[in-house]
Amino acid sequence: MHGLNPPQRQAVLHSEGPLLVLAGAGSGKTRVIVEKIAHLVDSGRYPARRIAAITFTNKSAREMRERVAKRLKGDRGEGLTICTFHALGLRILQIEHARAGLKRGFSVFDADDAAAQVKDLMPGAKADAVQAMQSLIWRAKNAGLSPEQALESARSTREREAAALYARYQARLISFNAVDFDDLIRIPVQLLESDDDARMAWRERIGYLLVDECQDSNDAQYRLLKAIAGDAGQFTCVGDDDQSIYAWRGANPENLDMMARDYPALQIIKLEQNYRCSNRVLRSANQLIANNPHAHLKTLWSDSADGERIRVWECRDSGHEAEKVAGEIRFVAQKHGAPWSDFCILFRGNHQSRALEKALQLLRIPYHLSGGTAFLERAEVKDALAWLRVLVNPEDDSAFLRAVQSPKREVGATTLARLAELAQHAGMPMVRAADSNAILQQLPARASTALHGFVEILHRLRAQAASSSPADLVRSLSEQSGLLDMLKAQCRTEQLFAIRRGNLDELAEWFEGAKGNGLGDLAAQLTLISRNDRDDGGNQVRLMSLHGAKGLEFRYVFIVGMEDGTLPHEASIDEGRLEEERRLLYVGITRAKEQLWLSHAREATKWGKRTTLAPSRFIDELPATELQRDGADPAADSERKQERARSAMADLRAMLNGG
Repeated sequence: MHGLNPPQRQAVLHSEGPLLVLAGAGSGKTRVIVEKIAHLVDSGRYPARRIAAITFTNKSAREMRERVAKRLKGDRGEGLTICTFHALGLRILQIEHARAGLKRGFSVFDADDAAAQVKDLMPGAKADAVQAMQSLIWRAKNAGLSPEQALESARSTREREAAALYARYQARLISFNAVDFDDLIRIPVQLLESDDDARMAWRERIGYLLVDECQDSNDAQYRLLKAIAGDAGQFTCVGDDDQSIYAWRGANPENLDMMARDYPALQIIKLEQNYRCSNRVLRSANQLIANNPHAHLKTLWSDSADGERIRVWECRDSGHEAEKVAGEIRFVAQKHGAPWSDFCILFRGNHQSRALEKALQLLRIPYHLSGGTAFLERAEVKDALAWLRVLVNPEDDSAFLRAVQSPKREVGATTLARLAELAQHAGMPMVRAADSNAILQQLPARASTALHGFVEILHRLRAQAASSSPADLVRSLSEQSGLLDMLKAQCRTEQLFAIRRGNLDELAEWFEGAKGNGLGDLAAQLTLISRNDRDDGGNQVRLMSLHGAKGLEFRYVFIVGMEDGTLPHEASIDEGRLEEERRLLYVGITRAKEQLWLSHAREATKWGKRTTLAPSRFIDELPATELQRDGADPAADSERKQERARSAMADLRAMLNGG
């Protein structure tokens, strides 16, 4: 534990009873978790196989596994569990599938599959109505409610309708031997809360629990923590209520307060020493977040120098703002010899990136926009996954419907509807119906032949699965299914075809080295990988939303769009919900290691009309002594302009000299 500060050391050594570590931004919380795992194992308090560390992203889990592996050499870490909440829920269901009313090899529906089922259960409904109902079902599941419990707690006609739809939707999932992503938490919670034997078995299996980013937990996840930890509360939860920015997806920061009530013996340790930011940045962040109510106030501090004052720019409009940001990035990069990856531009909404991309392109500055199309969202990858799901779970009608049309064959919507009707009447899944001569004879000849061909491919792939590695099976599937031929026909250029084929090759690589797991488990694991896990910008300026920046740090940070109505968001102002918007800016500010810029526009064009904008009210909540506003220091502004002019002349000379 060499190098740990006193509160960090105290958190590591505490191993009896519940512990909440309130870890400020950049305070070394991951190191504390890693060192605590090592201490629990080295002290003989718990063997690694009885310790579980829970994170919120697969990326965080991978990084933590790598750090623990360096700390626990040899086989000392054998059996240790480090995974996400959803991966833990999947593991529980795979072991307890019979108690949970599932068959072995169940499927996990992704968001698109789930949405398609809800839509199918609401024939004729408009898209916004379907989305609203799906949102209510999602809320009920994140609260850990069954369909029956959702109906009991309904307070309006709309909520009662949603509960009834939830019941029909859940019945359909059961008939498919499937669960959706939210069920990976909800079903284990209800199982462990209602089944004494299952609950005691899992408390024996997991003797000590560590939870990272616990302020991001929703109600169901908190109940899962309690069900496993029991009354003794053998856990360490690490979090920061000031960085709770995911209420829109169900996170409940009040779980931290609930923890103190549920566990009266809870010990609280604060990590307030920051190892990332300059003190000027920290003083600004502290004063901003002090405007929010706190049960446990933290004050971040650092041994670092004060650093540069925070620059505040007033710009004409978003175009001018983007030009200033791009120009400043180029200037600072040249002045300090900084790589592009040292820079990050943050914004409240993804639509704000367009002007920034244009300005960066004009100056030939490489950039990476986070939050583009995720790997698992790419059409060809989803097609291949649908084939895999049909292979491992013939009862997965949703996967069958996608696979049988990827690529297109002589099977139209009318035929598929007829096949579904015949399958339901015969009491069998659609893929088995497509393998029945008696049923095929009741369909048009061309469609019958096409379905027979599809099933023949499945038979060949299933036979191959017995002797091929999962990775080789995925590669073979890409060819035998016709997916590669379909891509070649769709792509206008060889370059585009190579990119899309590369996505299928990469999917196969995800299965490389897999041992001891069935293909069904591997396919289910794939659904757990979040969209940001493969986000690697390389040596490029990073553009991302404030929500996407959590957990990251950069030498130079620009936060644009600092206007009332943008940050804080207009809806938050109207509804009096400023606390989370303030936390969002706090997260953005504390990403900056060395220097920070805040910018706002005076005007914007909305609906063809020029609108005057007001600076964000949050700027006035920052300490004035830490800010450098445009025009406030004419001498400094003049020197900066002269320095920029000299840099521009040097660029021009280099260009004329062929440099």
